[in-house]
Amino acid sequence: MTTEAKLGLPSFSHRTNLRDQVADALRAAVVTGQMEPGRIYSAPALAVQFGVSATPVREAMLDLVKQGLIEVVRNKGFRVTAVSDDELDQITEIILLLEPPAGAIAARRATIREVSELRPVADAIVEAAANDDLISYIDADREFHAKLLALAGNPRLVRIVRDLRSQTRLYGLAELPRRERLMASAAEHVAMCDHLAAREPAALEALLRTHVGHVRRGVGGAD
Repeated sequence: MTTEAKLGLPSFSHRTNLRDQVADALRAAVVTGQMEPGRIYSAPALAVQFGVSATPVREAMLDLVKQGLIEVVRNKGFRVTAVSDDELDQITEIILLLEPPAGAIAARRATIREVSELRPVADAIVEAAANDDLISYIDADREFHAKLLALAGNPRLVRIVRDLRSQTRLYGLAELPRRERLMASAAEHVAMCDHLAAREPAALEALLRTHVGHVRRGVGGAD
């Protein structure tokens, strides 16, 4: 299939740092179902919609390839990666091995200032959930978990978990009955900040295990 269908993409023709902004917009299009698994998308056609040259779009698409969100279709373009139930189980298992223990370390190390810097991101997640704004929710959620994990002091771990989380977001988001579940999940981010502030590593680790488990209980990765 071709890429003639118009997507709800923003224009970046007068903005800087195009590669990252295009990557963020494409990631949002993938997780909200605008870009469909099985359909072929070309960088030149998407560039027209963004109002930029094909180069930053192609570079952004390759970034998403590295994250496992899309795959290259030789001589044609790119295709959204489909994630099976078995693959999602495997990804979730890896995240559970990495993120909750790292959260416990973060709870032992986080300063009052660091927690105060994290709280506005948790508030942004709650606001996005209340507005049923899935794209803003996912953006704020990605920022929150990256910052929380960064408090554990292992940048490589942050990158690994971030990429794994991006892959889980391909699962069922377009059909998600969102607001009630998003609100419950959003509130957990506020509770995570509370556990960090109180230096409660065991409580934060337990909450993160519950939070990650939402991927398999029907939240579809929107945590």
